[in-house]
Amino acid sequence: MLAIALVDRTGSGLWASVSVLYFTYVSHLSIAQVGTLAAIAGAIGIAGAPLGGRLADRFPLTRVLVALQLLRALASFALLTTDNYVLLITVSAVGGFGDRAANVLTKLYATRVAGPDRIRYQAISRTAANAGWALGGLTAAAALAVGTAAAYHWLLLGDALSFVAVATLTMRCGEPPSPQRTVKTSKDAPSASKPPNPWRDRTYLAYVATETVLFLDDAVFKVGLPLWIAHASDAPHGLAPLLMVLNNVMVVALIVPLARFATTTAATRNLLLPLSAAFALGGATMALSATGGAATATMLLTASAAAFTMAEMLHATISWELSVALAPDSAQGTYLGVHGLAQSTQRSIGPLAVTAAIATGPLGWTVFGAVIALTCMIQHRLVREPLARTPLSVPPVTVSEH
Repeated sequence: MLAIALVDRTGSGLWASVSVLYFTYVSHLSIAQVGTLAAIAGAIGIAGAPLGGRLADRFPLTRVLVALQLLRALASFALLTTDNYVLLITVSAVGGFGDRAANVLTKLYATRVAGPDRIRYQAISRTAANAGWALGGLTAAAALAVGTAAAYHWLLLGDALSFVAVATLTMRCGEPPSPQRTVKTSKDAPSASKPPNPWRDRTYLAYVATETVLFLDDAVFKVGLPLWIAHASDAPHGLAPLLMVLNNVMVVALIVPLARFATTTAATRNLLLPLSAAFALGGATMALSATGGAATATMLLTASAAAFTMAEMLHATISWELSVALAPDSAQGTYLGVHGLAQSTQRSIGPLAVTAAIATGPLGWTVFGAVIALTCMIQHRLVREPLARTPLSVPPVTVSEH
């Protein structure tokens, strides 16, 4: 699965960094049309997470994953065949649906395979994914130097072929044990009781709502930092891509060592406290960057990027473990599918949140960081009792580098 993460994210890196440019210069869409296309595809993609999780509780996980990867490949190939606006929206929506569903199922696969080592596995998997993003992004940057329609087509083709490769690799993976399907097929079980429903679990739904807020760090790097640098600070515009590089380097270098602090579910919950501080610091330094000259702004923006990257790594570790620990074994896929709504929803509201912070000025960024920090504290209290009633999902382990 680590090789799959690398190949998958390399392909995504090829396309994600140039998709807007492709629709603008190759498909000849207006800014409004590109925005509408992205909004509709994102909205439909939200349904991929819960439906994918539900399918994973009913059918063999690897087969569903292969089908979803082929669906993503088909969508990417289809984009190459048309410039019709309605068809572009339809195909992009199908691709977005497959992307969100595949993300949830990949997480579920890792959870079932890694067992008590899943936090460390998640950290290593995220390292591979970030390396893939960086590799894909650098390749895309080199291709964009050519600046022809053919270059864009080759990048999209590379994205499509990456999904075919991922589907092929997935077919070689063994099927992990599924608690839900084991109960249903066991001859010793007189009758399988109806699995828990996450839509009726108010605590889990409240947890997912707080997760939507904590995922806002994603919008900071994709939208917030570039726009703030361009419109509200004296820092050079070339700083924006350098801060993205800093983000990737920090994740690759630090996320595995950080997993040492999350050897139990209780320890993972306690990481919400430094996560709160990281978000508050990121918002405050972003606000202060508008008050000085170019050198001061560059220094403060770099500090802000580092703080938000630390928040990204801490939250990735926390979210991975708590979303699983709070989910009953008999409905793991369904619960994780609902949890996947948090990240999908953030993709829609995140850009709005950071642009609102930018429009408000330095105070907006201070409030932005403070609200997310407060949400960390709310989540820390929210999950305390449910986790106390649940056996530790990750027993104490010694994290080894060997």
